[in-house]
Amino acid sequence: MAAPMMEHNNHSSNALSHLERTDCIKSDSPSEDENFTDAVVGLVQKEIGGDLKSLKKVSGLLEKLTLENKQLEEQVLTVSSSVPLRVSAALSTAEESRVKLESLLEKERVLSNTLQQHLQGAQVWADSIGQVLGQLDTLERHMKYLQCLARIEQLSDSIQQYLMTNSMWDAVSAIDRMASLDMGLRESGCSHLQAFLRETLRFWHKILKDKLASDFEEVLTQFHWPFISPPTQTLSPPANAQELNSQLELLVSQLLSLQTSDDLISEKKEILSRPGQSQTPPLSLPIQIMLLPLSKRFRYHFTGNRQTNNLSKPEWYLTQVLIWMGNSSNFMDEKIQPILDRARAKVNARVELCRGLLTLAQEKLAHDTPRLLYDDALFCHLVDEVLQFEKELRSTHSYPRAYPGILHILLEETVFQKWLSVERKMAVEKVDTMLSAEGAWSSQYKDITDMDELKAPDCAETFMTLLLVITERYRSLPCPRAQLSFLALQKELVDDFRIRLTQVMKEESRQPLSPRYCAILNAANYISTVLSDWGDNVFFLQLQQAAVSVGEEILGPLGATETGRLASLEESLFEALLALLERLRGDMLGRLLDAVMRDVKEKAQPYCKDRWISLPSQSDQATMSLSSSACPMMLCLQDHLLQLQQMLCLPLFQMFWQGLTERLDNFIYENLILYNHFNEGGVAQLQYDMTRNLFPLFGHYCKRPENFFKHVKEACIILTLKVGPALLLCDVLKQSEEDEGILNHQQPSPESALNELGVYKLAPSDVQILLNLRSAWLKQ
Repeated sequence: MAAPMMEHNNHSSNALSHLERTDCIKSDSPSEDENFTDAVVGLVQKEIGGDLKSLKKVSGLLEKLTLENKQLEEQVLTVSSSVPLRVSAALSTAEESRVKLESLLEKERVLSNTLQQHLQGAQVWADSIGQVLGQLDTLERHMKYLQCLARIEQLSDSIQQYLMTNSMWDAVSAIDRMASLDMGLRESGCSHLQAFLRETLRFWHKILKDKLASDFEEVLTQFHWPFISPPTQTLSPPANAQELNSQLELLVSQLLSLQTSDDLISEKKEILSRPGQSQTPPLSLPIQIMLLPLSKRFRYHFTGNRQTNNLSKPEWYLTQVLIWMGNSSNFMDEKIQPILDRARAKVNARVELCRGLLTLAQEKLAHDTPRLLYDDALFCHLVDEVLQFEKELRSTHSYPRAYPGILHILLEETVFQKWLSVERKMAVEKVDTMLSAEGAWSSQYKDITDMDELKAPDCAETFMTLLLVITERYRSLPCPRAQLSFLALQKELVDDFRIRLTQVMKEESRQPLSPRYCAILNAANYISTVLSDWGDNVFFLQLQQAAVSVGEEILGPLGATETGRLASLEESLFEALLALLERLRGDMLGRLLDAVMRDVKEKAQPYCKDRWISLPSQSDQATMSLSSSACPMMLCLQDHLLQLQQMLCLPLFQMFWQGLTERLDNFIYENLILYNHFNEGGVAQLQYDMTRNLFPLFGHYCKRPENFFKHVKEACIILTLKVGPALLLCDVLKQSEEDEGILNHQQPSPESALNELGVYKLAPSDVQILLNLRSAWLKQ
């Protein structure tokens, strides 16, 4: 056993000496082999360690490493032998590809040379053929030009022949084909041909239109058109009524067939006559002819030197247009509309006639308006009449909103700015007048209880009526920008009126209990209430959405927050004004409360200084009665409450008496209760004065007035405790102070003990102060 062990130890020592020599050799270049040396040492340390018995693992470790080394050498030899074969194969493939590419390039050069030679030879033929094709194209265009001329001549001859033979339907059809040809030549560059065709079309169209119009006018005359006065029902229809109806339908149908050519001829003239206006479909040809006698009458009466052409009487021509619409409506519905329906013309006869008559009113209004810009009275009258006309047009005659009326003429920049300035001027003058009127600060409904809930003074109600009238005036405007401009004017007027109220309030602030001061307060509340209602109105909500997109140009810059709140309807357009009015209302209510409290405090001084510690006990008195020193204070409170209930509106009076109770509660608690000491009789008297006299004063306005006097009510609860419960409560409060910071689950908290007594408002420290005010407990 010793020999093998010796051999094993010698083998281990040789291995270690080999590692040491290796380590010494490696140490010459530690920068290169430091990691390798560390790895070998780590491996030996891991496999063998410091135990000599582990040296038997060395042989197994050497065998393992020798096997791994052999496997790695085989892999290196295998890879080294396979790489040259792959490289040579790749080079061979590349060489083959290069040879093929050179062959293809050679073929491409040959084909290119051949193709070039062929093109050079064919160029002569191509030039020759192109010349011939150009000549053919010219001949073809000339042929088409001549064919078009021939077609025009043919249609012209046909129309002439049809007119000579009185074949009106055939003539109308030929005119329609000529109009279709005109439309087909729109993209052509043949300007002379287009001009010739348009002149030919205009020539024959005029002849045919004049012929049909003449016949149509004759038939209309037999129907008593135009209806200048309201039509009367004849006792019996004319003998040839059926024949007249047939002729009317025939002529209307033929005129409708001429609509395409009529639109082509009148197209340029229509565009030039109405620059800048939205394009509307042209009037149908039968309606144009029916309007001719009405147009003549209109121009006869309302142009030139006629007495009916009066700048100060725009209602004359506007009313006349409405009268003609009303007089003609039955005829258009009963006679013309069925013919249009049978002809499948998507036209409303009554609306078409209104459109035509509106054209007359528009031309007259556009001519007269600039002449009235320097006369405010006449301009205001014109605006009133236009608005009234527009209202009746849309309501009585059911004129569609999609078609413009005459309001757009008032929205031209110069006219519109004049309108705004006049509205502002007139409104300011009316405000001056209403504020200086004798009954400005009294309500016109003061004797009618049901109608005088807000008790708004006459000036405030008249002012809001003025704003409502302005709203009605601009509500029907077709442009949101114009509506927002009027809204900005209204907000400006409201702010101006608020400033005026503030100025009058400062003049009356020396006597805040006067009727005028209360009337100013009612006015501010009334305006705020109406503006709040307007904020929920559908019309103003629609304006609010328009203000989000275009409001900055008119209402001034809007912040991102304000824009977001307007878009989400969290705020209204009047939010800033409501905040200012609320501030004014709060300031005035504060002044009113200050005045009442000054009076009450003055009257309450004897009551607060009463001998509460020496009053007789309740058992010594036959009956309890109000303290004589409290009578002036109670009477003062009662008088002020009755007076202000009559002068203030209900919402303001509720705010007033609730604010008054809060101040009274603090005053009595701080200046009476905490200021004095009480015996049993004093406590009983205090409780009687509060619960049977002070609280019932406010019982007319709520069911449980004692809840508004929390300090006084809870102080009375503490002061009226019996000696035993009072001493127990004192112990709880003292123990709580001594155990402050120490958690004690068995000891009840002061708050829970107070809550059991009905005390929620007063803190434990306040209760301790109150307990010390009882003279009987001080002796304990």
